[in-house]
Amino acid sequence: MMMNMTTDPERIAVIGGGSWGTALASRLAANGHDTLLWAYEPELVDEVNASHTNTPYLPGIGLHPALTATNNLPGAVEGRSMILLVTPVQVMRGVLKQLAPVIPANAVIANASKGIELETLQTVSQICQELLGADALSRYVALSGPTFAREVAQDLPSLIVAASRDENSAKRVQAAFSCQALRVYTNSDVTGVELGGAVKNVIAIAAGICDGLGFGHNARAALITRGLAEMNRLGLAMGAQHATFAGLAGMGDLVLTCTGDLSRNRTVGFKLGQGQRLTEILAEMRMVAEGVKSAESVYHLSRRLGVEMPIVEKTYQILHEDKPARQAVTELMARDLKAEG
Repeated sequence: MMMNMTTDPERIAVIGGGSWGTALASRLAANGHDTLLWAYEPELVDEVNASHTNTPYLPGIGLHPALTATNNLPGAVEGRSMILLVTPVQVMRGVLKQLAPVIPANAVIANASKGIELETLQTVSQICQELLGADALSRYVALSGPTFAREVAQDLPSLIVAASRDENSAKRVQAAFSCQALRVYTNSDVTGVELGGAVKNVIAIAAGICDGLGFGHNARAALITRGLAEMNRLGLAMGAQHATFAGLAGMGDLVLTCTGDLSRNRTVGFKLGQGQRLTEILAEMRMVAEGVKSAESVYHLSRRLGVEMPIVEKTYQILHEDKPARQAVTELMARDLKAEG
């Protein structure tokens, strides 16, 4: 195993003990960093500390033995040089309100969760700026890319992007995570990376719906391509860079989430396409499918900005207005003919 690129180990708090938070925390511990994982469930904390496993979220995976866990949220960040946020976006504000008084003033704040807050239509960087102050943006890093938690936990080759307005902060996160199994690229387009992570989950639900309806590979490929166009339009309206959506945090993550069997969002869509009701699907799932909430927030954000996003609109209607899936696809196909763009 190639050593990570840091000269000095970081002291890192990972906030969120789901599959992604646990996989990243184990990776950081394996890279030689003093890593503390905060989890909400006391029994999960006990399991990580005693058995070095997380059976509810990563069954059959052994975690690095140096990784420790805690149930004390404020205590988790004391004296830490880097805070990695991996809680669901819809509860991020509540978590950050508790952390705000105790986050060290010079700590890098990284976020690996994907989505847009429903109440405010804010990205996580905007929530951080509101709760932690404008100077927090110079220490904020958005972490995103085509990565299933289970594959990262299994040390399978993966690539990811660390985006920050501050090059040094991005490079610190890059160095903390980089190893033979995980290659990290830096990027300056925080808005683009955050939007890519939010929108791709919505498109993945739509892709799953098409697969569940049996519409074939042609339809899925077209949906991914047109979904990318929608992601791009929203991003440009919010000041993001076009190139970001052609990269790992855009096209890369979109392809993975729309086609991979480990995708929770695609699974939700697939079951919807097969005729299951959303309430039944979500009741069967322990892990969060962020795209269900993001469909609502991205739809309302697109309406606020006047950005045309027909796939997002139809996915929102299927999820939240009980529109029949087959009818929604028929309506998409019957839209006015136009030039590609």
